[in-house]
Amino acid sequence: MLEKLEEFDMDKVIQEFESLTKDAEMVQRETLKRILEDNASAEYLQSLGLNGRTDPESFKACVPLVTHKELEPYIYRIIDGDASPILTGKPITTMSLSSGTTQGKPKYVPWNDELFETTMQIYQTSFAFRNREFPIKSGKALSFVYGSKQSKTKGGLAARTATSNVFCSAGYKCGMRALQSLCCSPDEVIFGPDFFQSLYCHLLCGLIFREEVQFVSSTFAHSIVHAFRTFEQVWEELCNDIREGVLTSNVTVPSIRMAMSKLLKPNPELANLIHRKCTGLSNWYGLIPELFPNAKYIYGIMTGSMEPYLKKLRHYAGELPLLTADYGSSEGWIAANVNPKLPPELATYAVLPHIGYFEFIPLTELENAKGEPDFLCVDPQSVGLTEVKVGEEYEIVMTNPAGLYRYRLGDVVKVMGFHNSTPELKFIRRSSLLLNINIDKNTETDLQLAVEAASKLLAEEKSELVDFSSHVDLSKEPGHYVIFWEISGEASEEVLHECCNRLDKSFVDAGYTSSRKVNCIGALELRVVRRGTFQKILDHYVGLGTAVNQYKTPRCVGSSNTRVLQILSDNVVNNYLSTAFN
Repeated sequence: MLEKLEEFDMDKVIQEFESLTKDAEMVQRETLKRILEDNASAEYLQSLGLNGRTDPESFKACVPLVTHKELEPYIYRIIDGDASPILTGKPITTMSLSSGTTQGKPKYVPWNDELFETTMQIYQTSFAFRNREFPIKSGKALSFVYGSKQSKTKGGLAARTATSNVFCSAGYKCGMRALQSLCCSPDEVIFGPDFFQSLYCHLLCGLIFREEVQFVSSTFAHSIVHAFRTFEQVWEELCNDIREGVLTSNVTVPSIRMAMSKLLKPNPELANLIHRKCTGLSNWYGLIPELFPNAKYIYGIMTGSMEPYLKKLRHYAGELPLLTADYGSSEGWIAANVNPKLPPELATYAVLPHIGYFEFIPLTELENAKGEPDFLCVDPQSVGLTEVKVGEEYEIVMTNPAGLYRYRLGDVVKVMGFHNSTPELKFIRRSSLLLNINIDKNTETDLQLAVEAASKLLAEEKSELVDFSSHVDLSKEPGHYVIFWEISGEASEEVLHECCNRLDKSFVDAGYTSSRKVNCIGALELRVVRRGTFQKILDHYVGLGTAVNQYKTPRCVGSSNTRVLQILSDNVVNNYLSTAFN
């Protein structure tokens, strides 16, 4: 594997992808066969009566669809130190932790070398297509990446986020070097114990190597926006460090200070240049290309829950293109962006048929008798990778090499077309409902669209939305939606009240509007929180062990997520009740 990565050949990788996708059905059958043969001794598979069969038909007949909840008894046995072949043929020695921002607590997901292999296959494929359109020279990447705290489970297994498992893998640095994507920050910064100190030093390293930076990246768009919002606050301190050649006393971690001392030398000329660049900008527009003149693009996951950050990211990016990264989850990778010229809003992802076995449940299978979504449907029928239809929406089911078989990811995607015989997917939303009181059914997408419509009113006041979340308040009858906003700048009472009404009117779900009209759902409430509130929420999750580059703002905070709800409630400065249905 390491040798292959060192000899990276862009044309060869593209040719291999084209070959694999010519007959994706055959590749899927071979992939399933390999996974089942490698794990034939696993207790879970042996209990299901496959008896050595590896064809998709037998697999679907014998193996049930599952969610994480059904696998937890097996996973917890592994966590507690049972080294017998439970879910996989070879013992699992490492666990990935999901971010925990969706359910309020992290999930344990098995990790192994095979998952690292699939990660590098995705990285190679997307880089090949990206580099064909936006060639980069040998240089460095300003990557806002952060290792999470590593913990040990009761049975002695390493547990950390999926992204940290990738960074810690033996072949990672070699692979990034082959892809001309080595981070300009030393490991001590990436794996530092303090998020702010690591972020500050990432920015400092980027400035030191500004001429060599070929692109700016992070796992999620949110992390890039957060980094440059922070830059606005600390740029003068960064300039002073570069001028004096001495790291600020605010960075206290000894290992980080030692690593940075090897990079930081007095450079008043560079400090003055950066100072001129920053003072010459209008409201920080085009900040990134001004700081990094040879950067070709900005790269990270920019779809789904990251779309609300694109407006601010484009502001910082100026004319630099935004390239959305690949499609995956803590459980494994699914698809690569092989059309990098498309803007994030139009991005599609081509499924790699050799990295896992994929099934798709048509959303029509998940509708109840009333034609409404029922994502708790126990036994829906799935179709194979090449059987999906353009224009239709599906929930993804994954079988991976690390012990997940017919695993319902909970993502809804739309098939936009085909690359050869493999589908190109657009991420639509998480399948679970976010907001629901009566007969209303509103998803993350519905919330996002409502917030987008209402926040346009802020532009008239020269203020902007920083971040948002929501909550269903059932503390009194009737229950109502609560939307939390953090905004920059000042907005008048009149405009904020109109924003509240616009939010209420923008939930167009028939169940919601009819329930509002007869007061079965109370008036929507907009609560404006102090600046820095969402930073406190991020700090809370980082304290729990979430890696910042895996963090996603929780878009709906349930009543059981008491700490985050407390942070939001403690920081409310104004609240407004909708009169839209009065």
